[in-house]
Amino acid sequence: QGQGPARPLEPSLLRFLVCPLSKRPLRYEEATNELINEELGIAYPVTDGVPNMLPEAARATRRKPPAEGSEQP
Repeated sequence: QGQGPARPLEPSLLRFLVCPLSKRPLRYEEATNELINEELGIAYPVTDGVPNMLPEAARATRRKPPAEGSEQP
């Protein structure tokens, strides 16, 4: 219960956690302390070792694909 650096996710939890949107496994990114859903391109923050897996807490990890018909030549 110290106030040191942010605590990382407990690795054993990873096998039980799935994205609430896609129901797919997540990848833990230690550098950013986030759970990543590669398929949807979103990341859930981990705060003091606790993943915040509310969809509204997620951030986009990549740009949205271009809209239909807007391909660059």
